[in-house]
Amino acid sequence: MSDTMKAVRLHEFGGPEVLRYEDAPRPTPAPGEVLVKVHAVGLNPPDWYLRDGYRSLPSEWQPHPTFPLILGTDISGVIAAVAGDVGDFGMGDEVYALVRFPHNVMEGGKAYADYVSVPVSDLARKPAGIDHIHAAGAPMSLLTAWQFLIELGHDEPNPFQPYKHEPVPLRGRTVLVNGAGGGVGHLAVQLAKWQGARVVAVASGKNEGLMRDLGVDQFIDYTRTAADEVVRDADLVLDTVGGPDTGRFLRTLKRGGALFPVYPLGFTGHGEAETLGITVSTTQVRSSGAQLAEAARLLDNGTVRVVIDSTFPLAQASQAHQRAARGNIQGKIALTVT
Repeated sequence: MSDTMKAVRLHEFGGPEVLRYEDAPRPTPAPGEVLVKVHAVGLNPPDWYLRDGYRSLPSEWQPHPTFPLILGTDISGVIAAVAGDVGDFGMGDEVYALVRFPHNVMEGGKAYADYVSVPVSDLARKPAGIDHIHAAGAPMSLLTAWQFLIELGHDEPNPFQPYKHEPVPLRGRTVLVNGAGGGVGHLAVQLAKWQGARVVAVASGKNEGLMRDLGVDQFIDYTRTAADEVVRDADLVLDTVGGPDTGRFLRTLKRGGALFPVYPLGFTGHGEAETLGITVSTTQVRSSGAQLAEAARLLDNGTVRVVIDSTFPLAQASQAHQRAARGNIQGKIALTVT
């Protein structure tokens, strides 16, 4: 096996044009890791946030990594080598993972490459019923939806609030998902339906057909109707968009309901929420091979499916980031590696 590989590397922060497809050293798995021959990579917002240097964050929070670095965390592929202490996986196993997140959030998960080393704790066997592209589209988005809605699955400190995030019961409840057409949103819709919830999906009009196919009970085209003006007495709002505007969803909730913003920065409605008897809670998604193994059964039997917006060869990662910058992504963007 060659000591080099092809990868997309970043030598400076900037726009999509700074992504370079070039030779790079092939990693070697450390103890507790495997080396994965990458077949596909899923793109996520932290990829372009890091590429841009997280300019939206306060200066003291912005990254100062050692260049060059390799972006990407979501992979599907085949194990090419294993460390000596690894017993649960072997050469040739098809696997998928969210790699070292959020541990490497400010220096890249190194997935935009032919090979990536992956801690066994982040790893799960790829669902047999789907291809590598769809498997690579799942990890970060599916784990985000899972940890918000189904099970947190860890005891790590919450960087956004002093208390632990706790999912709420969904069966028989009304759940509104804002941003339902996106990566996290379209998977959250399906998990909520799987759990027996009545689901209200809020997305642009182009997503209505998809949302109907996924079984939502009510669809709201936000370009025509403001969801917060027509929805009342919901039990839970999962706002996958988040930010300062998430407070408008407080009026859609009944007393005792919950608002879960995936992106909580800028929310200022905690006092109003307390007055209304509404719980506001968020969390940081974390790698979990155990949860991906649970979710694999749903992906394998078709209970949950990953929607792919578009695919690009690894060498065209800059074009993939340009597609992301245009917005209105339906599902996930993926890179094909082999």
